[in-house]
Amino acid sequence: MDPARAAAMQIAMGMEVDIADGSPLPPFFHQLYFWKPQPPAGLGRDGHPQVGGLIPDLGLPRRMWAGGRLSFETPLIVGREAQRHSVVEEATHKHGRSGPLGLVTLRHEYRQNDVLCLSEWQDLVYRQAASPHAPIPVAPEARTDESDRRDVTFDTTLLFRYSALTFNGHRIHYDLNYAHDVEGYDGLVVHGPLLAQNLMLMATDLIGPLAEFSFRATSPLMHYETATLCRKDSDFWVRAPDGRQCMSAVAVAL
Repeated sequence: MDPARAAAMQIAMGMEVDIADGSPLPPFFHQLYFWKPQPPAGLGRDGHPQVGGLIPDLGLPRRMWAGGRLSFETPLIVGREAQRHSVVEEATHKHGRSGPLGLVTLRHEYRQNDVLCLSEWQDLVYRQAASPHAPIPVAPEARTDESDRRDVTFDTTLLFRYSALTFNGHRIHYDLNYAHDVEGYDGLVVHGPLLAQNLMLMATDLIGPLAEFSFRATSPLMHYETATLCRKDSDFWVRAPDGRQCMSAVAVAL
């Protein structure tokens, strides 16, 4: 687990750079590792890898990361070898208000020296090909009773850097013409995992090292919108400028 990659993430996010060989990896920074690049022929028009392989082909090409859950056992250590073992826990079809859906849950286990460091459940949603004329789902209203809050902005450079560091080719995060003309967004979409990353770092600052963290994406945030990171007790959420909820989360301290 190359220290330079984690340090680059800290720089991209405007954090103090304190990662070196032997440092514990901050929560969720493992997203910078373990990706498997695909050749151009293995990508869909949205830039994501085509379905098949580990994830079964459910006949729905459009992928979205809907949420996840993490159970932290012991920190991953930077500069050491690590292994990830992945399985599909569930793959089902469902019909929602926007049409047919494919729901996939992946479970990842991360180990160093044969010791389980982290278990992660990743919830993916697959939909039909995007249409810019499709109706926009109504977003839930965010809470306003937070005890702690932080405002965070996301410019196009940060979205590009995060896509590069996580090797995420999804074009909605860096190709404005594609995001607007093909998928119908008003701007570039802030990565759901990047919102979750910010919430996890905030939770660590406020309540200490994490034992568990779960999150659910509820509405996309555009790159030109300021996000308000909120916390009340163990609940965390992201509120957009118009009051809609973009993500909800629950953090449990060690």
